[in-house]
Amino acid sequence: MSLTQTLLAAGGCAVALLSLPGSVELLLLTIGGLLPARRARGTLPGPLPSLAVIVPAHDEEPGIGACVDGLRAAGADEPGVRVVVIADNCTDGTATEAVSHGAHVLVRFNEEERGKGHALNHAFAGLMREGWDAFLIVDADTSVSPNLIRCTREAFARGAAATQCGYLVRNAGGSVRTRLMNLAMMAFNVLRPRGRWRWGLSCGILGNGFGLSRSLLESVPYDATSVVEDLEYHLRLVRAEERVEFLPDAFVHADMPVAGSGVATQRARWEGGRLRMIREHVPALLWEALAGRLRMLEPMLELLLLPLALHVLLLAVAVVFPFGPVRIYGLAGLGLVLLHVLAGAFVAGGGWRDMAALGAAPFYVAWKVLMIPMLVRTSRSSSAWVRTEREPEQRKP
Repeated sequence: MSLTQTLLAAGGCAVALLSLPGSVELLLLTIGGLLPARRARGTLPGPLPSLAVIVPAHDEEPGIGACVDGLRAAGADEPGVRVVVIADNCTDGTATEAVSHGAHVLVRFNEEERGKGHALNHAFAGLMREGWDAFLIVDADTSVSPNLIRCTREAFARGAAATQCGYLVRNAGGSVRTRLMNLAMMAFNVLRPRGRWRWGLSCGILGNGFGLSRSLLESVPYDATSVVEDLEYHLRLVRAEERVEFLPDAFVHADMPVAGSGVATQRARWEGGRLRMIREHVPALLWEALAGRLRMLEPMLELLLLPLALHVLLLAVAVVFPFGPVRIYGLAGLGLVLLHVLAGAFVAGGGWRDMAALGAAPFYVAWKVLMIPMLVRTSRSSSAWVRTEREPEQRKP
């Protein structure tokens, strides 16, 4: 083998190794997600716990009323349940609008500590003093399934420390991009947590539609304040040997930006934040796993699984390398990604329109590649709560 061939083979192996942890994670979660979902059985051991439904909101006047109305229709008016909107550093009429729709409102102004994590921590501190048993967090641009509140309370009644329901796109038909995002979220926010829970692992926290018990917050305070505070807090839960239970029959649906600057800023915040978590937490997770705490392996693999578009890019690069074993791995990895996406659509109830959106996937991958410099910059920035521009606003001149 010539020097050039040796270097090419080495480069191909490096690309393959970079994507290998993600491929292992995809394989495990795809198999687990396709198996029958774990569901609680038997009668409830006692009465349903009290539940405060917390809606963190920053300048959400246009949609906060619909969110509160949806929660009340789903059971938030029942005894032992309350909708609490935390109006955080708002400059509009979010608080007034929420009150007019029947929500209790906490108003918070703090220019130094901005972000969803700070808002939630403030809400938890005040509501725990009131004696609530558990808390359900729902974003302000969200509609919920009619059974969400009931499923959450029943899980806590059976002893769950934390819960997470499925999380999908509400405006999937808005554009090809939102259709692709919904397809990806079927895998990321339904198939994967379902797979983790099937294997007896903590299913994860997705930032919307998750619940925390009072006892859990007392033992593991919610002091995560990064852009991806949900991921940061879940890592703390795993280290504390706590598990988040997946609720396979309950869902939240939230709007995603259709076009314009809102698309790029949202993806940059989410994925840049994940890059920051990789840099800050993977070395420690690896060290803990090598020291015998094997439960740290899956959270580490999850962090090393890049967003699907970037994972596909690595596999495509592996396919073009002139080295047989690397090419075979790349092709097998791409096949696994396709299976993973199809499995996500299957368990989350996707249709033919979602499948048709796959035709635009190459353009989506190219767009994500162009975003890499923005992701890197975002991964180094502090966490500011920037409200995402949504569809009705994007149509304004």
